[in-house]
This record gives sequence, structure tokens and C-alpha cells, in this order.
Amino acid sequence: MTLLYPGYLFLLVLLLPIIAWYIYEMHKSDASVQLSDTQVLGKQRKSARIWLIHVPFVLRVATVCLISIALARPQSAHMGGREESTEGIDIMMALDLSGTMLAEDFKPNRLEAAKEVAANFVMDRPNDQIGLVVFAGESFTQCPLTTDHKVLKRLIQSVQFGQIEDGTAIGLGLANAVNRMKDSETKSKVVILLTDGSNNRGDIDPMTAAEIAKSFDIRVYTIGVGSTSRAIAHIPTPYGYETAYVDSEFDENTLRRIAETTDGRYFRATNNTDLQQVYEQIDQLEKTKLRVREFSRSHKENFMPFLYAALACLLLELILRYFVLRTISN
Repeated sequence: MTLLYPGYLFLLVLLLPIIAWYIYEMHKSDASVQLSDTQVLGKQRKSARIWLIHVPFVLRVATVCLISIALARPQSAHMGGREESTEGIDIMMALDLSGTMLAEDFKPNRLEAAKEVAANFVMDRPNDQIGLVVFAGESFTQCPLTTDHKVLKRLIQSVQFGQIEDGTAIGLGLANAVNRMKDSETKSKVVILLTDGSNNRGDIDPMTAAEIAKSFDIRVYTIGVGSTSRAIAHIPTPYGYETAYVDSEFDENTLRRIAETTDGRYFRATNNTDLQQVYEQIDQLEKTKLRVREFSRSHKENFMPFLYAALACLLLELILRYFVLRTISN
């Protein structure tokens, strides 16, 4: 049992001088009579009034004590727990940061559209461990697997073209994502690889990386982004922005083979809506049970019994003081 407002117990300290004053007054009012023989008094039985005269004061003190305890709000805490199954898997996202991702057939461009949809995907899956790998001519891990999705969202939003040497090293990006997941003990492991180009950099062939993913039971969902026509792109350079035209032809065959090899799926997105729907489909495809324990703490108020007891003491005091003791004295 705990007290919500324990400070009210200090009211009990005020009773000490009151009790001391009462005892002093009782001794002060004692009358003295000189007797030659006290044997007669020893044979006399004490009357009921002698015993009852102090009871009202005791009841008054008890009333104050009980009210002080009630004001302190005694509570009993109850801990409850339950174990339930929720959805959760390990997901590594591999995001292309090559110059062609700045093409504006998506709004505002392919890279920003991919970042926005990926960030929303992360926040919609609170029970997953999710990480981010980025690649262009090379690859590095922007964020390892984590359940701190707010941090991951900020890291997704912070990636920019130019962080890595330009190019499209799909095999290297996939291999890096697989390497970050291979030691995970989660039964379901997934890589979501998004690109708009063909592999032209890196020392690892995309299909070799796919075979490595398969050996670790990692499914790969590949997403090819880009419209069916040429798109304009404004690429930042040390001298300002350079306007370029980007062809939307990329190696769909390789992306399909990567997905098929790892029991995943290939998706094509030609605009923002398509890309959003792709992530929604992946969200529905990947549902795995993960046990989570939830605990709850509740409080039960216990001050009412003390108030009832205080009321009973007060009523009993009034009955004794104004009825019983008055009748005896008469």
C-alpha cells in the first residue's frame, strides 16, 4: 500500500501537545482529601463513569488520526501483465542515390518520393527492426537494424545525392544489406531494394549478391522506379545545377531474377501513387508473429474505510458525551 499525499500524516504530530495538555489537565483537576484509613477506599469498586470519562477524548484522537490517514490517500497498486502476438520482421532497405534518381517524373523527383514513402512505411510498422543501406557507385550503411523508428526516419530524410560517388552498384548495395542481416535470429528477414538503373559499378554482381541472400533465407523485394518516357533531371554540380535528360530504361530482367532467386517479388513504379501502392503490398505480404509482453499498473483507492471508521468514532463519541456520560452523572 502506498500514500498519494503522505504529507498529511504530519497532522498527527499536532496531537502530541493536545494529548499532553489533556493528561496535565486531568492530573490538575484531581481533588485531595485527608483520610485516617484508606482501607475503605480499597474495597470500593470504580464506577463506570471513571472508566468512561476518558473514552470521548480517545475517540476524538482516533477520529483525527483516521481522517489524516484518509487525506493521505492510501492506495494499493496492482501489476498486470499479458503476453500477446504482434506482427514483426527484420527489414533492410537499400536505396539508390545515383544521379538519375533526381529525375522529375516523380514529384518532386524520384529520390525525394522514395524517401517520403520509405519514411511512412517505417512509421507504419512499429514492431519491426528496420535499417537503411544506400548505394550509388559504392555503398554504406546509413542506419543498422533498429526499433528507434524516429531516428531512422530522420536518417532517411537526410540522405542526399552526392553523399557517394555517382554510379549504380546494385550488387554491392544488396550485398551490404544482406551482410547487415545475416546474423539476425529473426525467422523472417527481408531486403527492399529500390533503384532506377542498371548495375554499372562495384565488384559484386547482382546475381551473386542474390545467391548470398538466398543462402541466409533473406527475401528480396526489388522495386524499379521510373516512367516509360524520358524525364528531366536537375543535377547539382560545383557550378550550379545541370539539366539532363534521363532514359527510363533499366535492367528489369536482373531485378526480376534477384526477386525470383530469393522467393521475393519484383515491382515497377512509374509515379508516386504506384510507389505508395508497392510499399502497401509489401506491408501486406510480410507479416510474422513476434511475442510481446505488455504490463499495466493500476491503483485502487483505500481511503473510504478510514473515513467510515472516523465517522463511527465521531458518532460514538457524541453518544457517550451527550447521552451515556450525562445519564451516569445525573
